[in-house]
Amino acid sequence: MADIEWGLLFDPQLAIESLPYVLEGIWYTLLISLVSMGLALIIGFFLALARTSKFKILEWPARLYISFMRGVPILVILFLLYFALPVIGIEFSALQAALIGFTINCAAYIAEVFRSSLASVDKGQWESSTALGLSYWQTMRRIILPQSVRIAVPPLSNVFLDLIKASSLAAMITVPEVFQKARIVGAREYDLLTLLILVALIYWAICSVMTVFQNYMEKRYADYL
Repeated sequence: MADIEWGLLFDPQLAIESLPYVLEGIWYTLLISLVSMGLALIIGFFLALARTSKFKILEWPARLYISFMRGVPILVILFLLYFALPVIGIEFSALQAALIGFTINCAAYIAEVFRSSLASVDKGQWESSTALGLSYWQTMRRIILPQSVRIAVPPLSNVFLDLIKASSLAAMITVPEVFQKARIVGAREYDLLTLLILVALIYWAICSVMTVFQNYMEKRYADYL
């Protein structure tokens, strides 16, 4: 421990001077996270319905999609979209590739969250709704979803937090988000350690805000019950 140069661990002056430039990338981080999460919620919901469908023509493609997306690293998906597809004439900008990649990957995890939360609602609720003459979608909207959403909020929040942190991988395909900005400054100033610590603090702050929102949503549904 005596040989460690603690003075080189973190340079506060460099961190403060670099903060405005690094924070310019926060809009890309939030854009990727929010848009991808929003689209993934929609896709994931219908994937969950297909995954639990009695029709094999819907169930098995959904199973295959979920299995593939959960088994392949998101970085590989980003590289396929941005670097590989242009070989066959399909080109996306770095931001487009990031949005598509994170959306289709996140949707698989969200589908499993929805599947488990929908399955947790007692089957008697479906039978009672049928007896009352409610259609499938009326039952889903008025009875099943309000109950399953309460159960899904905590795991969905965790998926979103993971997505925020994983958005830093967009730097690998040149999206100028927070991590990419920090890499540029770190390489220029020959002090990558300070910038990495700064980035860690920024992501921690973002995730802390999202955690407060998660706690609010959980309390709201608890009060509703």
